[in-house]
Amino acid sequence: MTSMLEALYRGLTALAGPAVRRLLDRRLAAGKEDPARLPERLGHPGLPRPPGRLIWLHAASVGESQAVLPLIDRLLTLAPRPTVLVTTGTVTSATLMAKRLPTGAIHQFVPVDLPAAVARFIDHWRPDLALWIESEFWPNLLRALRKRGVPTALVNARLSAGSHRNWRRAPRTAHRLLSTFRLALAQTATEAERLRDLGLVDVRCVGNLKYSTAPLPASADALAALRAAMGERPTWVFASTHPGEDDLAAQVHRRLAPHVPRLLTLVVPRHPKRGPEIAAAFQAQGLTVSRRATGALPLATDDLHVADTLGELGLFFRLAPVAAIGGSFVPVGGHNPIEPAQLGAAVVYGPHMHNFAEIAAALEAAGGARRVADGDGLADAVRALLTDASTRAAQAAAARAVADDNRDAVDRVMAALAPLLAEAGLRPPGDAA
Repeated sequence: MTSMLEALYRGLTALAGPAVRRLLDRRLAAGKEDPARLPERLGHPGLPRPPGRLIWLHAASVGESQAVLPLIDRLLTLAPRPTVLVTTGTVTSATLMAKRLPTGAIHQFVPVDLPAAVARFIDHWRPDLALWIESEFWPNLLRALRKRGVPTALVNARLSAGSHRNWRRAPRTAHRLLSTFRLALAQTATEAERLRDLGLVDVRCVGNLKYSTAPLPASADALAALRAAMGERPTWVFASTHPGEDDLAAQVHRRLAPHVPRLLTLVVPRHPKRGPEIAAAFQAQGLTVSRRATGALPLATDDLHVADTLGELGLFFRLAPVAAIGGSFVPVGGHNPIEPAQLGAAVVYGPHMHNFAEIAAALEAAGGARRVADGDGLADAVRALLTDASTRAAQAAAARAVADDNRDAVDRVMAALAPLLAEAGLRPPGDAA
């Protein structure tokens, strides 16, 4: 039975078409939508449905979509070979997927959660299996999957303490929505218990798919050019920065420069379009800056280099022996520390790592990461790691060991999904039909 809140939501969204279209227009004007693909947001497909079996993976944004790449690779080995449809909601994630999706996987923007848009999307793509990643729950999309009887699982499930408290205020609605998922594969035991508390029956803790991702790629030519330009300069990178953290990078650079000759600070903003404003702010402080988006390489006289391009973090984690994690010095929740660890960087982050609490705890327990309280702590940690090669190497090796020891998360996910895959008519390679 539909809950009162779910019925109210469905009724309101049925009337919300004009308002949502105005919202999409505003997002388009702000550069947050792709003008060529805006119809996809209203459920109008941008591609024909390929023949055969189709698995739909919904990953809200960049982090989630990168985490499922190893799972996509495994799904594409099934027989008969399916198409994997990946939906995301941001332009940045769409650009990244265009670069990184393998042959056999396609991308579409997820439709806004209007009943008509959802119906057009589901009627066109007709998924044989739906896998939702982490914790983005859209009521109309979930209802459509329930009504059509599509086997659906929640993969790499994450539910924060705050979200858990909010859902508990509407237990009937939470149970109804989450009942769409026949199976939930949680990142941690704590999150598994939260999902059970909301009424999910089959919940298993199988680990975090982010451990299974391949190291971030890097162009060999670009890597060689940057390495030649940087030479032997002591270098650190502040990766995936948010507003407030760019200024912190400048503060750390000014504090360390007198003690670490020829220091180069690399700043990689989470949103590359912020590059010009970040560079201008650095220049206003009397610092010498170059920007990658202009085609510039860091000069010997540059204090900072702003890497305001998309999908090139793999370059900078290979080049910088010390990596600070953005989103952890402001209350965003941090970004993935496994990515620099896989590439041999010594990892430092701030107090706000709740998006990766389990991974951060494992790294710290192994001596593979340093958590600091503030900018002063960051400066002290970066200086210590840049000037003590043996300590830096030991920390980096410990972090890489944590990543390697947990790499089989994707194997556990595939094993848990086996009954739903079979229901969708898919089998592991080599199994008899």
